[in-house]
Amino acid sequence: MIMISANGCSMIDQRMAFMESELPTFKEKNPQLEVVNELIHGQHPHLKGFYKNKNERVVCVKNMTPEDILLYATRLRNALGRKVVKLTTRHVTKHPSVQGTWTTDVKF
Repeated sequence: MIMISANGCSMIDQRMAFMESELPTFKEKNPQLEVVNELIHGQHPHLKGFYKNKNERVVCVKNMTPEDILLYATRLRNALGRKVVKLTTRHVTKHPSVQGTWTTDVKF
């Protein structure tokens, strides 16, 4: 879902150019997606991705070129829709080091 604000936004011409040129080709290349344009007032333009697992992702496209908007739309399409999980440790591996992790304080 692409939501565009019509009042007082910078770069409104570039976003409208994206809506007229890039969006129809994006729809044709991705028939499995439902692409909806929605005009909103008083908010920044943004892309919303709704996934089958009931999750949602939102990307603000304020002051972006049509190529950048297309890049973010493609990233939303490629995403799985899972929540982002913060890792509890700095380094995650299947085979941890027997000698320990490397630090800058190592004396040779």
